[in-house]
Amino acid sequence: MSFAAYKMMHCPTGIDNCASGFLTHSRADYVPRVPPLPADDLDPDSDWPNPATRRDLGPIPNLILTSANVLEVYAVRVHEESAKGPPAAAESSRGGVFDGVTGASLELVCHYRLHGNVEAMAVLSIGAGDGSRRRDSIILTFKDAKISVLEYDDSIHGLRTSSLHCFEGPEWLHLKRGREQFASGPLVKVDPQGRCGGVLVYDLQMIILKATQAGSGLVGDDDTLGSGGAVAARIESSYMINLRDLDMRHVKDFTFVHGYIEPVMVILHECELTWAGRLSWKHHTCMISALSISTTLKQHPLIWSAVNLPHDAYKLLAVPSPIGGVLVIGANTIHYHSQSASCALALNSYAVSLDSSQEMPRSTFNVELDAANATWLSNDVALLSTKTGELLLLVLVYDGRVVQRLDLSKSKASVLSSGITTIGSSLFFLASRLGDSMLVQFSCGSGVSMSSSNNLKEEVGDIEVDAPSSKRLRRSPSDALQDLVSGEELSLYGSAPNRTESAQKTFSFAVRDSLINVGPLKDFSYGLRINADANATGIAKQSNYELVCCSGHGKNGSICVLRQSIRPEVITEVELPGCKGIWTVYHKSSRSHSADSSKMANDDDEYHAYLIISLEARTMVLETADLLSEVTESVEYYIRGKTLAAGNLFGRRRVIQVFEHGARILDGSFMTHEKFFGSSNSESNSGSENVMAVSVSIADPYALIRMSDGSIRLLIGDPSTCTISVTTPASLESSKGSVSSCTLYHDKGPEPWLRKTSTDAWLSTGVGEAIDGADGAAQDHGDIYCVMCYENGSLEIFDVPNFSCVFSVENFMSGKSHLIDALMKEVPKDFEKVDRGSNGISGQGRMENVPDMKVVELAMHRWSGQHSRPFLFGILSDGTILCYHAYLYESLDGNSKLEDSVSAGGPAGLNSTNVSRLRNLRFVRVPMDAYAREETSNVSPCQQITVFKNIGGYQGFFLSGSRPAWVMMLRERLRVHPQLCDGSIVAFTVLHNVNCNHGLIYVTSQGVLKICQLPSGSNYDCYWPVQKIPLKATPHQVTYFAEKNLYPLIVSVPVPKPLNQVVSLVEQDSNHQSESQNLNPDEQNRFYSVDEFEVRIMEPDKSGGPWQTKATIPMQTSENALTVRMVTLLNTSSKENETLLAVGTAYVQGEDVAARGRILLFSLGKNTDNSQTLVSEVYSKELKGAISALASLQGHLLIASGPKIILHKWTGTELNGIAFFDAPPLHVVSLNIVKNFILIGDIHKSIYFLSWKEQGAQLSLLAKDFGNLDCFATEFLIDGSTLSLMVSDDQKNIQIFYYAPKMSESWKGQKLLSRAEFHVGAHVTKFLRLQMLSTSDRSGSGSDKTNRFALLFGTLDGSIGCIAPLDELTFRRLQSLQRKLVDAVPHLAGLNPRAFRQFRSNGKAHRPGPDSIVDCELLCHYEMLPLEEQLEIAHQVGTTRSQILSNLSDLALGTSFL
Repeated sequence: MSFAAYKMMHCPTGIDNCASGFLTHSRADYVPRVPPLPADDLDPDSDWPNPATRRDLGPIPNLILTSANVLEVYAVRVHEESAKGPPAAAESSRGGVFDGVTGASLELVCHYRLHGNVEAMAVLSIGAGDGSRRRDSIILTFKDAKISVLEYDDSIHGLRTSSLHCFEGPEWLHLKRGREQFASGPLVKVDPQGRCGGVLVYDLQMIILKATQAGSGLVGDDDTLGSGGAVAARIESSYMINLRDLDMRHVKDFTFVHGYIEPVMVILHECELTWAGRLSWKHHTCMISALSISTTLKQHPLIWSAVNLPHDAYKLLAVPSPIGGVLVIGANTIHYHSQSASCALALNSYAVSLDSSQEMPRSTFNVELDAANATWLSNDVALLSTKTGELLLLVLVYDGRVVQRLDLSKSKASVLSSGITTIGSSLFFLASRLGDSMLVQFSCGSGVSMSSSNNLKEEVGDIEVDAPSSKRLRRSPSDALQDLVSGEELSLYGSAPNRTESAQKTFSFAVRDSLINVGPLKDFSYGLRINADANATGIAKQSNYELVCCSGHGKNGSICVLRQSIRPEVITEVELPGCKGIWTVYHKSSRSHSADSSKMANDDDEYHAYLIISLEARTMVLETADLLSEVTESVEYYIRGKTLAAGNLFGRRRVIQVFEHGARILDGSFMTHEKFFGSSNSESNSGSENVMAVSVSIADPYALIRMSDGSIRLLIGDPSTCTISVTTPASLESSKGSVSSCTLYHDKGPEPWLRKTSTDAWLSTGVGEAIDGADGAAQDHGDIYCVMCYENGSLEIFDVPNFSCVFSVENFMSGKSHLIDALMKEVPKDFEKVDRGSNGISGQGRMENVPDMKVVELAMHRWSGQHSRPFLFGILSDGTILCYHAYLYESLDGNSKLEDSVSAGGPAGLNSTNVSRLRNLRFVRVPMDAYAREETSNVSPCQQITVFKNIGGYQGFFLSGSRPAWVMMLRERLRVHPQLCDGSIVAFTVLHNVNCNHGLIYVTSQGVLKICQLPSGSNYDCYWPVQKIPLKATPHQVTYFAEKNLYPLIVSVPVPKPLNQVVSLVEQDSNHQSESQNLNPDEQNRFYSVDEFEVRIMEPDKSGGPWQTKATIPMQTSENALTVRMVTLLNTSSKENETLLAVGTAYVQGEDVAARGRILLFSLGKNTDNSQTLVSEVYSKELKGAISALASLQGHLLIASGPKIILHKWTGTELNGIAFFDAPPLHVVSLNIVKNFILIGDIHKSIYFLSWKEQGAQLSLLAKDFGNLDCFATEFLIDGSTLSLMVSDDQKNIQIFYYAPKMSESWKGQKLLSRAEFHVGAHVTKFLRLQMLSTSDRSGSGSDKTNRFALLFGTLDGSIGCIAPLDELTFRRLQSLQRKLVDAVPHLAGLNPRAFRQFRSNGKAHRPGPDSIVDCELLCHYEMLPLEEQLEIAHQVGTTRSQILSNLSDLALGTSFL
């Protein structure tokens, strides 16, 4: 293996930074949308109390999240309670009704994978009050000193870089002052009024970013018009302040404060460093300095400062107007300082005042605030989230602008947070790396009860009145841990409002939404799923497995079960060879016309009546009552040939069945009407027999049929008589060539979405309603459009039934990043070069000849949801799937080509024949990442996309074919989950009846029909389907016992102990009994939490519910379990192999006691009924040194204990050492074994490569890496007969080494040589070696090495990726493509992918290794380029597009594990 590919398979989910800002809309946009109520509800009586609470929501900003290198922008959708909505529906939403709000949810606006990890983020806002039209921008910082400013651009529905600032490279080298390592990356903060921002780089250089003032600078007038009149905040220039010149040495934090005319920056810095051992002499070492920043004069005078702050102060929080000033948060104290006043609050008994004469006011309970996060709920209440996950409320009691005292009170317990931000006036978001992040609604009541929240305005004035002391919550510190048990936790399930009275302010909370997180992945294990199929082979066998991961920490600790593919739960299956398609239809005999028009609410719950199965030459009909029974003979369906489609018309009162020569309308089982398709009028009748229907799309009351000669028929249903008539749209008679595919799109709902995009939106809604009213049909039928693609690749949208063109795009199949109506004059700058290129290419003979590609299938659908927008999908004949999301963009200049078209078509008056064009409609291309490409087949294509509205509560579409996949629409984003377990799938449909609730039916290509349901335990709103099993404890390591399907895992639970017990534990071995006596009585009662370890043996639940703990093995006090492994040992007395559970532990007793550890062996019992005998200890022994890694080596047990590695043999009763190796490893973090080779990873000393020889019974060192490396994980990488050694380190790199004793530079084989190195950008904690799937059955190239393994890895960010070996030819091709793509693809935030993937050595000397890993994160952009650019780049690389796509597809297939 000389070459490899790096591929990210599951993006990071642990959120590092969160912020809120008005990106996609401005504050002023809020006003018109206040009542989402229907207009007639605003009568004064019913609705009077509500407006007071409603108005409180105000404009709601976007939520911006970053997790490692992923940047996401969300819109927060608040679902308001409507006055006449049924109360039952409101209760079902999470958290109940609250301030007139029934719920809130997050909806994705855009998602980017950047080429760099975001270090810090801030939102630059123009603080001009709520009426401001300006929008906010995002400032991101990256290591070492890169700053990017992004703004949202409506015209491309995405982010655009507005400025880049870089302070790296040779000309800025002097900023580092000779240092190589810096404690943290660049830190960014922004002036609350948006006048400037500050970035601290290299610990001591402050960069001031000056913002453009409104109406000046770079923003010209034309620009204002171009982006819809909304201008985002931008940066004009930057300059630097060297903080050393101001005599600041150690800057800890800084912020901008409110309420000054010029921006004022407050810096927290430490004058002289101190440490725990010197605290009694040197303790109050920090100070704050306030600088007034004049960006025009570039001056920064000191205006005030405060000294003698405690050494553990670490965070500043600017207090909002009208109070102003700054809070300094330390581990044991909170201080408030402003220019005029100051006060402090002690949080626990460790807080000391500067001189012990004056006493600091104390809070009523003890808490430690190190590593806390904070945000403001109102201008005088801050919400703090502590390191134990408690939420605290800090109230500033003030008079005018003078803060008199600080008041701290407990609120709920919640997730351990990494950041917290307020969104608008009544929501906040808790971001977390260790658990699921939450969106929480809060409301500030006043003492009495929830119902009085509309008296809020009057009672706010009473804040100064001190709450009676009896009402204050007093809690002992042990209560903090009771929170975990008492069910008062702010979790996703319970949300009873818990009130905290603090200065008579009551806050109640309700969790509204949550984002799932699977990180940090500390360890994982690979086991069989419960519903595994033992007979599966090839790629289908992969979906037998699942990944069981240790994730989370403390009370957020859990087991995450991850599966890359969905495996439906089969209810029943039947052999059914030769099936071509299946459909289910509704029919209710008693359905009357009147019942239909009221559109009953239980529409979704109606059962299907018939299942129609189309075979090669006949059709079967089954009844879907309690049993599926065939009724083919007794119904009047067309059964003598194959059916093309079936569906319901006229509000489910009739069934339409379309076959090759005609269509039937049926009422239940009786035919009421039949029509045959003739040839179109213009042709002579002689050829009519050969023209057959090829594909059908049904949208009540129309059906669109594409004939085999490329012409179109439209069946129009008449709801009053329930009959249909066939027409050929007149506008298509002189058509632009034959149609390659077409579909109908039904824009449902009370307010159809596409209408908003037409030119005169207000006019057309009026028109639409007038037409509908005349029709007598129900109002919410919405509009129907026809989407059509021609052989030449252009796409048009028509309105039905008039067939006037409302939207057209040239060359749809080239897959441009944005689609814009062809009649719009102005083409955005990004698209010009593409179009110019496409004209030139067709004339060049040198290009690769693309086999006549065409669009073989189209689908357009808008799923339910108040703000959902339609998606458009196209499948090309080479298997590419184009996926577009519609959006609305109103460009302000009205000079498009529209006028000409209108004059041609007659006056655009109220006559319904001329509907105005959808000129504000645009589409943005969305990547379909996880989708492995379809193999192209020459068979006539069957329909691949089946839209479903409710399968197990999810909506989306199913993609059948040789690579079936589920695509689910969640939060306005598509989640692609492949389904590998049955190979190719030919037909799919939904089924909802008594025995199969919201289930599905599909037919495999082997001819098996399966009726299934979606597995219920999994959550599909993640990159992979995930099931989380909460443990309420920290999991550390997991292993898998295949025979009994059990997972032993190490778990630690924090237990509070009195301090004297903890001290005596440490001292029981040394003879210092005296010290524990001189703890004063106050300290002896103080509690201190100690981790207690145990090994739990968990069994997966058969039905997918929570897992059962079968047995637990407790450790002794102060004993930590470090490793758990299933090992196979050869019992030397009985000569049989035994599979045992081995646990290695260490005693943690402080630095005065020599390290010891235990090795424990357990047998997992035969008896499963009685759990007592499940686990029995067979051996335990205490050894010197911590036992940190174990492995079985050819029947022997290899133990790493401290600095020794010892090999033992097992006699059945004891372990005897037979060989040892004294390398200088300090602490072994991982052991891997292949045959008789051993790979050891050490915490500081990099890797060692050993071999074991049976005959001399010796462990000998073959080679080692001479560099220093702090290893995290190691593993062998096997490619055919080549063995390489993989290691990941603390700088987020991976390296591949190899052993080559014949090479001269290996110093006669002592030294391991570097084969490749790569920067992953995340801490890799575990590698798992899995055999790659052979792709030789389809490509005859030399890639069919059977013995080829890839490494799957998990990281602390919650991402999962893999490293897969490549053969040299493929590698060279992809590497040259990668070099081209660095320039060909625009990278968001101006980041360079090559720089990101450089090995980071953090200042240590490092000789760069070969660049032998290609980055699939960059290569995946190739498929998103327009077709012409793909061909051009492939030509420049010297290969063909199909060759590149086939290489990428082989790689995706070979690594589709799980």
